[in-house]
Amino acid sequence: MGLKDKLLQDLKEALKSKQSLKVETLRLVSAEIKNREIDLRKELEDEEITALLSTQIKKRKEAAVLYEKGGRADLKEKEEQEMAILADYLPEQVGEDALRKRIQEVIAETGAQSPKDMGKVMKVVAPEFKGRADGDRIRSLVTEMLAG
Repeated sequence: MGLKDKLLQDLKEALKSKQSLKVETLRLVSAEIKNREIDLRKELEDEEITALLSTQIKKRKEAAVLYEKGGRADLKEKEEQEMAILADYLPEQVGEDALRKRIQEVIAETGAQSPKDMGKVMKVVAPEFKGRADGDRIRSLVTEMLAG
């Protein structure tokens, strides 16, 4: 079963069990997938849907930060709950140890020595962990390792 089918199946189950937040979140994502398919005039692959889900999670993360700054804990919590729902559909996230190890290997392979060489490392590491690790997390680890 593809990711799109799983999303639709879970939407039906959420409707039956009256989980309003899950229904709302999955409907929004389904509509986003449908719009992207219309724009591209083709069915989306699982990787494309994963990228779309990552984008949706990132938007909610940014919104949660803004709500927190604005003193709206209720809306912040809603955004965090939606992030948790969407995170269930992403591939298993890579642990920090595995990420650090791979970044170290890439730094050795590319001969990167300073933060100026960050692009060389990111060009190799980012596509490898797409959907399995947050880009900001990768970037901060690369920066830390090149500065050290």
